[in-house]
Amino acid sequence: MEGNDLYIRFDWAIKHILRDKANFDILEGFISVLLGEEVRIEELLESESNQESARDKFNRVDIKAKNSKGHIIIVEVQLTRQLYYLERILFGTCKAITEHINIGDKYDQVKKVYSISVLYCDYGQGDDYVYHGQTVFKGIHTGNDLLVNIKEQGVIVPHLPREVFPEYYLIRVNAYDKIPENPLDEWMTYLKTGKIKEDTRTPGLQQVREKLRVLSMTPKERRAYDEHIDNIMVQNDVLDTAREEGRAEGRAEGRAEGRAEGRAEGRAEGRSEAMVSVALKMKQQGMDPKDISRFTGLSLESIQLLSS
Repeated sequence: MEGNDLYIRFDWAIKHILRDKANFDILEGFISVLLGEEVRIEELLESESNQESARDKFNRVDIKAKNSKGHIIIVEVQLTRQLYYLERILFGTCKAITEHINIGDKYDQVKKVYSISVLYCDYGQGDDYVYHGQTVFKGIHTGNDLLVNIKEQGVIVPHLPREVFPEYYLIRVNAYDKIPENPLDEWMTYLKTGKIKEDTRTPGLQQVREKLRVLSMTPKERRAYDEHIDNIMVQNDVLDTAREEGRAEGRAEGRAEGRAEGRAEGRAEGRSEAMVSVALKMKQQGMDPKDISRFTGLSLESIQLLSS
């Protein structure tokens, strides 16, 4: 049975609440369930500051932490689809590695990085709601994993490359649609619906029930939170409308031509028109042109020419 309490959305919590050391246990529980091992956060590392303005709803929310093993963990919440998202998280892990090694250090000081993306947008195609990627080296004939020797505490020991290279988790919240059967499912239910079982024993969610009740917010916090939720609803409506308009225009153009070439051109033109429509609405919302360019793929010059 689920409680009647309303809990603060994860994207708001990670930006405003989970940065407090007293609330590390929530983030630790979430990461522990996802990685399948106990995680203890020692400190939060410097991360991107998020703007407190109307355009803020388009910005990613991220947090960067170091665990007790010295590994770096990046957690991001993505609210809108981005064309080059994979490239961006690759850049993020590479940046984290280079930022946390000093000039002159040996390569054994390179930190293991975990990149965790909580996606509240439709991203990719697949039949699962959590995807995990890592770098592995396998023999093309034998299929065996490559073992490499590393000096560790004065002893030469074999390691798998995946113990060194970054790992990526893509959590597709919108793709989750089932009854919770395990701790990860319980976290997915909270991420999508804000609901938590009253008798939950899942790491992190017990603390969410204690610390993230909407009713415990001050009036000022509640007003800001309600505005955040309203902004997300408006954003989703803008994007969905633009996509549907683009699809409709593409289908109409294709039918008018009556040829395969015409249909292809119509779909392409429809997609292009959809991106222009999205860009215009983002510009009207006051979003930075560079962010609009990253999301839509349009050039800064073409964005500047859009009439607001």
